Amino acid sequence: MNIDNWVVQLRKGVLELCLVNLLANGEIYGYDVVKQLARVKGLVVTEGTVYPLLSRLRKAGLLTARLEESPSGPARKYYGLSSEGRQARVLMNACWGDLLKGIAELQKEREGNHG
Repeated sequence: MNIDNWVVQLRKGVLELCLVNLLANGEIYGYDVVKQLARVKGLVVTEGTVYPLLSRLRKAGLLTARLEESPSGPARKYYGLSSEGRQARVLMNACWGDLLKGIAELQKEREGNHG
């Protein structure tokens, strides 16, 4: 098994959840989204992965986007959660929580049976 490929796929799957949780507290401009997600331990992100995800989620109706003039350069695009995005975030977090609980139970059972 190629563990590196598995890790890449896991990170891709978790990135969307991290993004909606990041935007839960309000709008953030694109470059700042990249910087904040890059601080998440174990999550490897680049502009080349984040911007296409922002675009896809906006087109799907989960995000809002607006341009705002910047005094220090070109206009910035700010992203936030739409009402549909907020609802999806709740469901995504519930699913993630259930998955983590299930994995923890499997690990406990394994340790109990073979520990």
